[in-house]
Amino acid sequence: MALTTKQKQFLRAQAHHLSPVVLLGQHGLTEAVMAEIELALGIHELIKVRIPGQDREDKKAMMQQIATTTQAELVQTVGHMAVFYRPDPDGARLILPKPERAGSRKPL
Repeated sequence: MALTTKQKQFLRAQAHHLSPVVLLGQHGLTEAVMAEIELALGIHELIKVRIPGQDREDKKAMMQQIATTTQAELVQTVGHMAVFYRPDPDGARLILPKPERAGSRKPL
C-alpha cells in the first residue's frame, strides 16, 4: 500500500502527539520486539517506535526491516523515532484523505 503525500501528511499530524509504543533496547531488533510491534500495530494502526543509539545506516536498515516484516508503511523518521502505519484489515479506524486523481484539481 503506497501512501500519497497528503495521506502521509495527515498521518504525521495524527502521530505528532503520540508517545513511542515500542522502545528498542540494547539487543536491537529481536523476535520479542517484532512481536510487540505486530501487536501494537494490530491495536493502534499508527505507532511510534524509538530506535536509540545506533549508527544511521543501522537505524535505516532496522526501520526497513520493521516495515517489510510487518507489512506496514514507514510514514516518518525523525532522529531516533520512526512512525509506522498499517490499516486494520477488519476496518481501518483512521480515515485517510482520498488520493487525488490526475487532472482532478480545480483550475485557479
